[in-house]
Amino acid sequence: MKRPGKKVATDRSFVVALSRGLDVLRAFQPNDGLLGNQEIAARTRLPKPTVSRLTYTLTKLGYLTPVPRFEKYQLAPSAMALGYAALANLGVRHLSEPFREEVMRETGGAVAVGGRDRHSMIYFGQSRNGLTLGVQLDVGSRIPIATTAMGRAYVWALPNDERASLLRELREHYGSRWPKMRNGLERAGETVEKFGFTISAGEWQNDVHAVGVALKLNDGTGPYAFNCGAPAFRFTEDRLRNDIGPRLVAMVRNIETALGGAMPQSKEKRTRS
Repeated sequence: MKRPGKKVATDRSFVVALSRGLDVLRAFQPNDGLLGNQEIAARTRLPKPTVSRLTYTLTKLGYLTPVPRFEKYQLAPSAMALGYAALANLGVRHLSEPFREEVMRETGGAVAVGGRDRHSMIYFGQSRNGLTLGVQLDVGSRIPIATTAMGRAYVWALPNDERASLLRELREHYGSRWPKMRNGLERAGETVEKFGFTISAGEWQNDVHAVGVALKLNDGTGPYAFNCGAPAFRFTEDRLRNDIGPRLVAMVRNIETALGGAMPQSKEKRTRS
């Protein structure tokens, strides 16, 4: 987890202690259960004495629950309530559900919507069925930006200056692994320009293929991004390009229309942007 950069650290309006406290809460992942101070320190890159003070404070405020037997903590209901309140305010999650369900039924793929959380995309809506056994992600799951269809769609929906800033962050974060990831992102940009969607075929997980499409709103929020994925044997690259991708583009454009955006498209129309 990245600590505040130099510019942020010199911003007199920026409350470093609050930032660090939120970093501690961010350290908890959906399937973690309990975390100790040492594990939190490793994930946040904060000194362990600092983490100890923060977990003590968050416990007193009701955001963490201590489990003395294991000398660890778990998220308390107050912390989880923040997440549920945020989900309740994301109208796109609720409005997109019938669209996601329809594409899921038509394609047999898992369809999700997510937003950015630092170097990851986080799912806040997910539709899947028994045919998508290889795609076991739930609301709250995080996936990398650079190698996934959803993340790549998000990148290419950003204004040029914001995209350049994010790419610099990713380069710093991934180090020697970045050149290969950058090449994949550049290919994704060409695919978006030509077809309106991105593809990730085994670049994040070997056995998962997916397409991604960004959602742009007029209210200043987002962008968000959708994906549709399945085990590789179900979604061949040819099917991604000629069937799944165009379907997802049409779905997202129709969601934009429902939210006050672009003109609707039929499911059969194969849109290229």
